Amino acid sequence: MSAANLSASEALARLHKRTLSSEDLVRACLSRIDERDSEIKAWVVIDREDALAQARRIDGLRDRPPLCGLPVGIKDLIDTQDLPTTYGSPIYANHRPERDAECVRRLREAGAVILGKTVTTEFAVFSPGPTRNPRDPARTPGGSSSGSVAAVADFMVPAALGSQTAASVIRPGSFCGVVAMKPTFGRLPLEGVHPLAPSLDTLGVFAREVEDLRPILDALGLPLAEDVPPLDPPRLGLCRTELWDRAEPSTRAAVEEAAAALERAGAEVREVDLGPSFRGLAEAQIAIMGAEACQSLPIEMSTRKADLTARLWDFLREGAAVSPERLRKAREQAERCRNELEHVFAHLDAVLTPAAIGEAPVGLGATGDPIFSRIWTLLHVPSVSVPVLEGPTGMPIGLQLVADLGTDGRLIAAAKWIDEKLRPRR
Repeated sequence: MSAANLSASEALARLHKRTLSSEDLVRACLSRIDERDSEIKAWVVIDREDALAQARRIDGLRDRPPLCGLPVGIKDLIDTQDLPTTYGSPIYANHRPERDAECVRRLREAGAVILGKTVTTEFAVFSPGPTRNPRDPARTPGGSSSGSVAAVADFMVPAALGSQTAASVIRPGSFCGVVAMKPTFGRLPLEGVHPLAPSLDTLGVFAREVEDLRPILDALGLPLAEDVPPLDPPRLGLCRTELWDRAEPSTRAAVEEAAAALERAGAEVREVDLGPSFRGLAEAQIAIMGAEACQSLPIEMSTRKADLTARLWDFLREGAAVSPERLRKAREQAERCRNELEHVFAHLDAVLTPAAIGEAPVGLGATGDPIFSRIWTLLHVPSVSVPVLEGPTGMPIGLQLVADLGTDGRLIAAAKWIDEKLRPRR
């Protein structure tokens, strides 16, 4: 088996024991990229010699930092000093940031090898890039973190960074069948990540196993309490939300069957109704995201309109049309609902809900509907998609787990228990 097939946690175990060198792991990843990326198109740029030099330097250290030369992909929305950063737009085709984003700096300090930059949709909105879904190249991988998810799903890199403002981590994770996590809002640094909607933007992580999340998040500055006891069994809620009918019938059935299977496996499962305060939250998220996006892209809107896609321009026009009164009410509703979360998650470790409407849609002209993550992103809660469901054509569907603010470690523990019960192991 190629070293590129190792999960991040498997690779780290071997790197720590020095039974695998970072250079050999990076070479395996580069070989996989050479073999596959002409079809998948996950990467914007890779500096092979620099990646190998990073690996050799780390291999040569007597006392190596915790990630020991683990390769990581970086979404092209995130600044890198030694690689171009285009934000998915021709406006920034030759852009060279003066410094690394804080998250990249922390990864380097922790011993990661920055393998390259992965494709993002235009400014992390809706206009797709060229990336294809490794599970079926005729389908979208989702967006906006399309390159990061595809690179992890296709064994080109064991982990990658993405970002989420609506559903740009959870939805692609569902479509491509990998583990995807959006932590609690504000717990990971966003300095050097191009803003879209600052009150919503959150850094995220893609990996192939739930246990891969902890070392990456720790390196990024989100220490997860080691004293979280194993959740055996966890206390779970099934939350359909008012959007339930937007999911495909097969997805609704798969989520309900998963909840029943987890209950049979010993979990406590109960129905959760968010209540009237939460109605219309998806529309509130849309209003806030659009209005803030206009504030984040003023120069591009005023001087580079010809270089923006029609889809992005329409999105920005709709955002500009959000009245101050509508924006105020949307923000007030979001804050009221955040204050009610303690009651929603009382005596629960996590809530189960769809990660996406269904399987990844056929075609590359759109990235899929983000509806099932909008409210959770607005509420700032941590969420994770675990690839334990399957659609009618055999494509993966993620089961989204959501937890209370700041309970990221407990959410990962619940995700691990659920993943072990529901996902067929290799």
